[in-house]
Amino acid sequence: MLTTQQVATCDIVVFGGTGDLAMRKLIPSLYLRDRDGQLSSESRIIAVSRAGLDAAGYRDKVAAELPHFLPADTFDKQTIEEFLTRLHHVTLDVTSTEPWEEFAGLLSTDPDRVRVYYLASAPKLFGAICERLQRNGLVTPQSRVVLEKPIGTDLASARQINDEVGAVFSEEQIFRIDHYLGKETVQNLLVLRFANTLLEPLWRSASVDHVQITVSETVGVGNRIGYYDGSGALRDMVQNHMLQLLCLVAMEAPNHYDRDSVRDEKLKVLQALKPLTGHDVIRNTVRGQYSAGAVDGKSVPGYAEELDGDSSTTETYVALKAEVANWRWAGVPFYLRTGKRLDRRASEIVVQFKEIPHSIFPGIEDGVIPPNRLVIRLQPDEAVCLHLVTKAPGPGGLRMREVPLNLSFAETFDERLPDAYERLLMDVVRGNPLLFMRRDEVEAAWEWAEPILTAWEDSQTAPKRYASGSHGPAAATALIERDGRTWNDEE
Repeated sequence: MLTTQQVATCDIVVFGGTGDLAMRKLIPSLYLRDRDGQLSSESRIIAVSRAGLDAAGYRDKVAAELPHFLPADTFDKQTIEEFLTRLHHVTLDVTSTEPWEEFAGLLSTDPDRVRVYYLASAPKLFGAICERLQRNGLVTPQSRVVLEKPIGTDLASARQINDEVGAVFSEEQIFRIDHYLGKETVQNLLVLRFANTLLEPLWRSASVDHVQITVSETVGVGNRIGYYDGSGALRDMVQNHMLQLLCLVAMEAPNHYDRDSVRDEKLKVLQALKPLTGHDVIRNTVRGQYSAGAVDGKSVPGYAEELDGDSSTTETYVALKAEVANWRWAGVPFYLRTGKRLDRRASEIVVQFKEIPHSIFPGIEDGVIPPNRLVIRLQPDEAVCLHLVTKAPGPGGLRMREVPLNLSFAETFDERLPDAYERLLMDVVRGNPLLFMRRDEVEAAWEWAEPILTAWEDSQTAPKRYASGSHGPAAATALIERDGRTWNDEE
């Protein structure tokens, strides 16, 4: 059975408390942690926004929207009513110079408790919010600040944000969140690698042919189009989520499982990534943009139509080939792809092992035996699946078949698995930054990603079009197939 430990009494302040992230993820996650007894009875949740709501109005808003974002079996009216009593709302325009008397007064009732400032707002406001917190005397030794991605749009803006926030909070108080690092199967990747002796001797170029990392979505941009059109898939997904997954696959074993040892090893991977510049970008990257099509049998518009017919070079799909230039991984390609409005929803890591050097079995078509694959499925249906070749039962000739050894989390563990935000929010309260990004990680990731963006801009070529509901651009298939490999597209 899952066990939970109550965290210290805290005030969790959400800037942007009426926004999409707060209503879809943060408030539901806090409700579930409260439901499971992890929040003390005195802890408060304070939403800050420009919505003009009082506490009662905010509670009514949450009561109406919360059930839409909760698993059906966790919805309980009495528990929700108790949770609502924790909620407060303060109307603030963080860009104005008006005094924060009401907000400061609310927090001053217990200045020694843990304060979590969650900045679910535009990144350009991060520095201003932190400066106002400091000016109003609201930063204490027990304060932490959570920064949502994207942290900047390039290396220079990321450094500026880090400088502005770092002028108020120490690095130990800053939690740069990447919710992928809170997923059960992502954390299990480290356990799988470093708590078992089976895979470690094979986890290197001598045995691994290549690695695929896929984050595929069936949804489009939706109501995020204002943000997304100035960002694109590389900034939104590759520079943060996907590079973090690559780090966990490729990193060396840290000396200890602690806040800096793990992050030190991830940083080494980012620093070892072979730069993609100039012609390498043209050859080893593909960017695409979805057009109209059908997803799950329903017709959907293209990206340009969602922009009211405006043309845009923003990519909704990226595929690329990367290489970690170190002794363990030299020569092993890492293929990354992510996109919206594709044919399936899936986040997975595939470690493809090399073919056997020689087949001793007669009668095998083309003499080829499928190489082993380790598939780590992050969503949906979290699982770790090792594909092996075995003899098919029956008399007569020898027949072989590829079969999976499947560790399904849902079938193996008879408990509800906490959402990533649930775990990460509680880690912030505890002051444990292990699953969060350090400043040097963020900037190293931008140093690698920025030349790709620059080369795309310089090329002045439009993204490849792909129909909604398809696998993505044909060029992405060509990217991997010219190396004699194929994408893993099994359900």
